[in-house]
Amino acid sequence: DQKAIAGVIEELTTAGVTMYGAWWCPHCENQKDLFGSAFDNVNYIECSTAARTMNQTCQDAGIQGYPTWEFSDGSRASGEQSLETLAQESGCALP
Repeated sequence: DQKAIAGVIEELTTAGVTMYGAWWCPHCENQKDLFGSAFDNVNYIECSTAARTMNQTCQDAGIQGYPTWEFSDGSRASGEQSLETLAQESGCALP
C-alpha cells in the first residue's frame, strides 16, 4: 500500500539513506517503480550526464554501479533493493 511505503521512505530519508542512480538505468527505473510516488521523497543523487558518463559528484563518491544505496554509517548496497532490505540496513521499522 502506497501510504505504508511512503512512511518507510520518509523514515529512510530521515535516517540518511541515499540512492545514487542514472536516468537511463533500467534497474534504477525498477527501483523507482517499486516505490511509486513515494520515490519523490528518496534522497536521490543523479550520477549521469546527458552523454551517459558519470558526473564528478558520483566519481568523487566512489560509485561503481547503479543503483547504489548508501546508509548513514557509510555502508552500501548495490543493485535493486527491497523495501525490507533498505529498512533493515538502515534500522528503520516496517509497518
